[in-house]
Amino acid sequence: MKKAWAFLAAFLALAWGQKGELRLFIWSEYIDPAILEAFTQRYGYKVRVDLYESNEEMIAKLQAGGVSQYDVIFPSDFYVPSIIQLKLVRPLDQAKIPNLKNLDDKFKNPPFDPGNRYSAAYQWGTTGLVYRKDRVPPPQSWAVLFKEPKAPFILMDSPREMLGNVLKYMGYSVNTKNPKEVQQAGQVLLQAKKSRYFLGFEGGVGGKNRVVAGAATYAVVYNGDAVKAADENPGKVDFAIPKEGATLWVDSMMIPAKAPNPEAAHLFINFILDPKVGAQLSNFNRYATPNKAALPYINPADRKNPAIYPSPEAMKRLEFILDLGKDNRIYDEVWTAVKSR
Repeated sequence: MKKAWAFLAAFLALAWGQKGELRLFIWSEYIDPAILEAFTQRYGYKVRVDLYESNEEMIAKLQAGGVSQYDVIFPSDFYVPSIIQLKLVRPLDQAKIPNLKNLDDKFKNPPFDPGNRYSAAYQWGTTGLVYRKDRVPPPQSWAVLFKEPKAPFILMDSPREMLGNVLKYMGYSVNTKNPKEVQQAGQVLLQAKKSRYFLGFEGGVGGKNRVVAGAATYAVVYNGDAVKAADENPGKVDFAIPKEGATLWVDSMMIPAKAPNPEAAHLFINFILDPKVGAQLSNFNRYATPNKAALPYINPADRKNPAIYPSPEAMKRLEFILDLGKDNRIYDEVWTAVKSR
């Protein structure tokens, strides 16, 4: 009887033009639903989406069995080496991803994954401050959080990015291997936590949502989330990169080691790297595209928006987070101390 039901289900799937399911494990509010619908229409795979709010949450889920539950994941650049080392992902079959050629040169052969053996760039951007422009002037410095805070604020629940921004405020590199500098950054965060204006740590879109709702005046967020919030709340919300600079990031597409549908995963990655689909993705997310072939299709206003595509001068103050190998533990230890006190 079970065989009969399985045969019937397979027959109905074919009759309806569905080949099976593609399962994405992705950040909140990070893909245009219309792109998923278009993928289903073109290739016949139904798309299922599960969400996470931090890289740590995503990796923990993979290690707890998710490595055989999902087909595509979207980790940040500085987590990629660890994910590869933990054998949580499989190499890409580049012959099935001809659109890899569309990536801008600076996203080909990245230092965290030489030759793009395991990853293909998805979006890139920066961190900074979303703030209530109807309450406070544009923040010029991270000092509005770390020196003498005078309004409710939320910090980002991401160790390397949050500590990285404190290090920029202090004049250090976001990739310093000097334990004393990282410990100093931890002390700054502990002082911020003691402020009566500190409202907690939030991952993903949580901080942005609380600023939009009026519960907080400032939040450390990803730029695309803030740009969307500013458009949806004109006159109330805006985004700023403090004068000291901030962290840069690249999120990539990777295929878990035991992905149930690797064929669909390769099709999806290639689909995202199509010029027009890549532009549609960035026009929706309000993040910068790593897809050079997509640039002509990006909304002209976004191409000119320094909150999305920082100026050359601003880029000098921004810094990509690098995987530091054994020295990652310095940041992990300081972050654990900050969160536990």
